[in-house]
Amino acid sequence: MLGERKIREIAGRVFSLAGADQAEALFISFDASLTRFARNSIHQNVSERDASLTVRLVFSKRVGISSTNDLSQDGVRRAVDAAAAIARVVPENPAFPSLPTPAPVPSIQAYVPRTARQGPEERARQAAIICRKAEERGLEAAGVVSVRVTEYAVANTRGVFARHRNTVADVAAVAQSDTSSGYADRMDTDIARIDIEAVADEAIQRAERGRSPVPLDPGEYEVVLEPYATSDILDFLGWVGFSALAVQEGRSFMSGKMGQKVLGENITIWDDGQDPFGIPLPFDFEGVPRQRVELIANGVVKGACYDSYTAARDGHVSTGHAMPPRETFGPLPLNMFMKPGDASDDDLVRSVKRGLLVTRFWYTRTVHPLTVAVTGVTRDGTFLIENGEIARPVRNLRFTQSYVEALNRVQRIGRDTRLVRSAWAPNRVPALKIGAWLFNGVTEY
Repeated sequence: MLGERKIREIAGRVFSLAGADQAEALFISFDASLTRFARNSIHQNVSERDASLTVRLVFSKRVGISSTNDLSQDGVRRAVDAAAAIARVVPENPAFPSLPTPAPVPSIQAYVPRTARQGPEERARQAAIICRKAEERGLEAAGVVSVRVTEYAVANTRGVFARHRNTVADVAAVAQSDTSSGYADRMDTDIARIDIEAVADEAIQRAERGRSPVPLDPGEYEVVLEPYATSDILDFLGWVGFSALAVQEGRSFMSGKMGQKVLGENITIWDDGQDPFGIPLPFDFEGVPRQRVELIANGVVKGACYDSYTAARDGHVSTGHAMPPRETFGPLPLNMFMKPGDASDDDLVRSVKRGLLVTRFWYTRTVHPLTVAVTGVTRDGTFLIENGEIARPVRNLRFTQSYVEALNRVQRIGRDTRLVRSAWAPNRVPALKIGAWLFNGVTEY
C-alpha cells in the first residue's frame, strides 16, 4: 500500500507538473493473493502487488487521460506529459462540466487486519478442508481461496482528497462427480466470517443431489432461482440499465420511464456504497461521496447512478458513481441490494407445481439491452420440481430470457439474502420464485 503521505506527495508532483486548468490524480494499489485447487489438490499459489496512477488533465474543455504503474519521479512526469499531449489533440467536449469540488466523505471501516494478514499456509488449510470433505464423498473439488487488500485515493486541484482501504476475502468451490457438479461461494471483508465447512457442504450437497441428471424438454417453466442466479439478474440490470449515461443515450430499459412502473410491485433495488452488508467504498473514482440511490421501488423507476459528467447533462447532482476516467461506459452501481421477502427456501420450492430449481447461470451474454434480454445456460445444480418437491436432477438448459420480463413475474421472494461474488461487483440478494422462464435449448451435461 502507498499510504496517505506517499499519495499526497505524488499528487502534489502531478499538480506541479500539470500546467492545466484542472488536474486529478487517481490511485489504486492492491496486494492480492490466492490459492487455487483442482482434483482435490492445490495446484497454484500466487501473489501480486501493484499500484497505479491515473492522471486526468483539463485544459478548458479538452481532457487528457494517462495511466501508469511507474510511480517514480520520471514515471509520474511521463504520465503527466502523456495526458497533456492527449488533451492538446482531442476535440473539445462542451458538455464536460468540471472536476468535482470537495464534499465530506464518511469514514467506513472495511479493512480487517486478520484478513490482510492471511498467508499461504492459512489459505492452504482452508482449501484442504474443502478437498478433504469432497474426497470423503467420492467427489473432486476445485476452486479458489483468495484475499485482497486495496487502497483507493483521489485528489484534485479543486481541493478533493479522499482515501479508503478495504479487505476482501473470497472463497469459491465446485464439487464434481462423473455426472454432476455443485457450486458454493462466500465473500466478506472479514475472513473469519466465512464458514469454510459450510462452503464445502453446500457444494458437495448439490453435486450429490445432481448425480445422473436426465434430459428435459425445453420450454417455459416456473423457476426458483438461488441467490447466485438472482445476482446475475442484478449484474445485467446494473451494467446495461442503471447508469445515467445509458438512460440519457436511450439504451436503458429505464430510458424515458422515470416514475413509471417497469418491474413487479414486489421488486425494490438500491445501491449503497456505504452499506457494510456489502463491500463498501465510500466515494467514487472522482472522490465524490457515494449516495444511496433508490433505483427501483416497488417496481417503479426512482433513480439512476450519476457521475459529474452525466449529472451536469441532466441538471442533477452526482450520486458518487463515477468509474475510473479511462472507462467510457459511464457511472455504475457497485454495491447493489434487492429487498428480501418473507418466504423460506422450502416455501419457494413448495409453491412450484412443475418447474426448476436453478443454482446459477453461466456464460450469460446480452441479446438486447432495452429489454435486458440475456442468453446463457444453467450450471452446477439444476433440478426438476414436481408438486412442491425436488424430484430429480436434470441436464443443464440454455435460456434466452428478458430479465425485465422475469422481474415482472416474481411470485415469491426469499427472506434470507446472500452477498454474491460476481465479475465486477458484489450484490446482496435473495432467492426468487418466478412464474415463467423460457428455456430454449438442452445440453449433453
